[in-house]
Amino acid sequence: MAPAVTPIIVDNASRDNTVACARAARVTVNAARVIANRNNRGFAAAVNQGIAATDAEYILLLNPDVNLLSAVDALVESSSRYGMAAGKLVDHEGRAQSGFTIRRFPTPAALIFEVLGLNRLWRSNPVNRRYRYLDRSLDEPGPVEQPAGAFLMIRRDVWENTGGFDEQFYPIWFEDVDFCRRAVDSGYRIEYVPGVVASHAGAHSIRDLSPGCRAWYWCVSLLRYAAKHFRGSGFRAVCAAVLFSSVPRMFAGIIRERSISPIAAYCKVVWFAGRCLVSFRRRGVAGVLSSS
Repeated sequence: MAPAVTPIIVDNASRDNTVACARAARVTVNAARVIANRNNRGFAAAVNQGIAATDAEYILLLNPDVNLLSAVDALVESSSRYGMAAGKLVDHEGRAQSGFTIRRFPTPAALIFEVLGLNRLWRSNPVNRRYRYLDRSLDEPGPVEQPAGAFLMIRRDVWENTGGFDEQFYPIWFEDVDFCRRAVDSGYRIEYVPGVVASHAGAHSIRDLSPGCRAWYWCVSLLRYAAKHFRGSGFRAVCAAVLFSSVPRMFAGIIRERSISPIAAYCKVVWFAGRCLVSFRRRGVAGVLSSS
């Protein structure tokens, strides 16, 4: 018999009618529980909040822009064996989202190529091919390092033993990468099950953010991840790449937006990355990150 399913919807102070729609649907969706936050607590905190509200043995994380296209029984089976499992994400035309559905854990080189824009300009470069699993068919099941947190099943003991999402990744980005890294380091395995499929629109959580805010939040979360998981030299190399790339990104933003507003955002990025770069001891780096 399939386990009972209780949907839990966590709304992070949205400004549309999400809460009203969710509450209206409760009578037809297995008495879904709706948690409406007065403030945007960030993705990690909202996920922690939602999972704390249930005692289910298997937890399926679904972003609001993800729609299931198949049953998830195979994810339950794989999670029971390995600890975590993820399915295939496709776009609105049914094409697999290569480079996003599954990735390997980022190395310093991968993040440096990201911030310098090399992975976008030269998608087939060896670093990016490895990072985004471009050397693997998305129809091939098996263990993976980092599936997208938008569509991820977690066995409860894995969640509890790993400590959940780190809420210092605010408001978004790299919290799922960090969680998967800690879970794998703890001896759990993440299984990719391409027979389970969901559609994913993308960019739902960030579409209301200005490009400058996106750059600030992304860089801070990226540097936080690098500080937690890279050695000193690798971390400082990522910091230097963030610094080096900020000026051309700022000018590109000015041209694209026809505004000088990107200047303020990228000045913050430069200040933050510079402080991280000169923090030669890990304790000092942690102090800088905690003050962001």
